[in-house]
Amino acid sequence: MWRDWLLVAGFGVTAVLETVFRDDVVWPLASLVTTLAVLPTLFIRRTQPLAAIALGFGTVMVFNLVAIVGGADGVVGLNATAFVLFLPYALLRWGSGRDIVAGTAVVLVAAVVGITQDDSATLGDVVGGFIVLCLAETLGLVVRFATSAQHRARHDVRVREREQLARELHDTVAHHVSAIVVRAQAGRVVAATRPEAAAEALEVIEGEAGRTLAELRTLVSALREDADAELTPMQGVADLERLAAATGGSPRVELTVTGIDDLRPSVAAAVYRITQESITNVVRHARHATRVEVSVAGEDDVVRLTVRDDGDPAPRGTTGYGVIGMTERAVLLGGTLEAGPAPGRGWTVSAVLPRTAG
Repeated sequence: MWRDWLLVAGFGVTAVLETVFRDDVVWPLASLVTTLAVLPTLFIRRTQPLAAIALGFGTVMVFNLVAIVGGADGVVGLNATAFVLFLPYALLRWGSGRDIVAGTAVVLVAAVVGITQDDSATLGDVVGGFIVLCLAETLGLVVRFATSAQHRARHDVRVREREQLARELHDTVAHHVSAIVVRAQAGRVVAATRPEAAAEALEVIEGEAGRTLAELRTLVSALREDADAELTPMQGVADLERLAAATGGSPRVELTVTGIDDLRPSVAAAVYRITQESITNVVRHARHATRVEVSVAGEDDVVRLTVRDDGDPAPRGTTGYGVIGMTERAVLLGGTLEAGPAPGRGWTVSAVLPRTAG
């Protein structure tokens, strides 16, 4: 919002200076008042682009019509009025289809009236003016499509992360259910001859069922858009050493793991996936990185994962959507994830995951 205030203030000051120092403007005071009256449309150009167009170009058009009727001979507009070019850009950037059609019609009518008022305008001036208007609208359309494509890409990343998590949870639940079935069959066999063994089997079934319910709660919260589950081996903290060695020493991965006994499968898988994505980002994007420090520390209630490198961060906008996927996985499990430049040099990814998640 403060940028809009600066924009309005800048054009307002420019309009005042033009009025004071230019001597070729007919009706200078009226031109200044019209310009200042239209300036507030910049505040609503994002939320109400059609209204901004109607008020902005409509006011300018009425002023030009008055100049035509009044027989004004010469320039009646200030150069500062060029800020109205923000309005057709905003129309194509944020407006709906109907707004774009109606707003473009208003712009064209206002442009024709402006040309009619200015008798000194040459063919080159007319063509140039229409080209500038078209460029403003084209730029708004290009930015609109680019932003939409970016939003779709971010959505796809989140969906893929949810799908991967659902597959891993599917494997975990299948394991627990298989254990329940086996124990139930064994308990039924020995129930008549060894009641104590049957009671032990029931205790195991109770524990496995409780864990399965917990996994299913997480699974339901991360429902995928497709129903097919891939039965692939789920990787966890035990696979981190192999992951660290996969870089071949360039960069060198230093792994520290403490207090991770009895981690839930979904949490262990999240630790592995976040570490994997973080190291991949270092290899692909961090320039001059020689070392990656990976720390996994289990506490009473949470697991803390930190991945830090010593490279130069990639330029903004070149690291893809890896951080979005990692954040989505952490949030689905009830945790948090932060990523950003480390003090001095390098990049740090810090995740905190609840031990009881899933």
